[in-house]
Amino acid sequence: MTQKTRIEPLSPKRAGMLTRAMYRIAKRRYGQVPEPFAVAAHHRKLMVAGAVHETMIDRASKTLPVSVRELAVLWTARSIGCSWCVDFGSMLQRLDGLDIERLKEIDNYATSTAFTDDERAAIRYADAMTTDPHTVTDEQVADLRARFGDAGVFELTYQIGVENMRARMNTALGITEQGFNSGDACRIPWADERGDRPLRRT
Repeated sequence: MTQKTRIEPLSPKRAGMLTRAMYRIAKRRYGQVPEPFAVAAHHRKLMVAGAVHETMIDRASKTLPVSVRELAVLWTARSIGCSWCVDFGSMLQRLDGLDIERLKEIDNYATSTAFTDDERAAIRYADAMTTDPHTVTDEQVADLRARFGDAGVFELTYQIGVENMRARMNTALGITEQGFNSGDACRIPWADERGDRPLRRT
């Protein structure tokens, strides 16, 4: 985290029982509470809805190879400029056993041998979808259908669309990288507030 968010994360002291329980679950899973989650906690119903949605997306998105999906999502985050999304997404790729060293070459994905043809096609689609206005073509979708099938194309489109939402929300709220990929995830501000105890490591 490199700057103060435009809406301060909701501290456990101010949060209700459900929110505190969700913080504990998030910290157990990721090492620290993700800052977008703690900002969303100001609207408990939407925070819960978002958490359920993210869980269902993760469980349902099993058609595409993980590398294809995650590279498209990462490219989307980079294109929008969401450093938090890139940081968190890189960590998820590492935890999935993917080669994150090749991400250093992602700007040259079109020619780099570090990426497969299917991965390049997915990144191109993410780029076309995220450009405003989008530049997706019939030919591009036809190529993707031949590679991944209709279910795969819908999954890819859904994942890129959701990442557009995440990245634009995070950048609008001033949420920046938190150190997840470096293995040195930063505590969010409440851990240093007088009278607030940071959540215990589990």
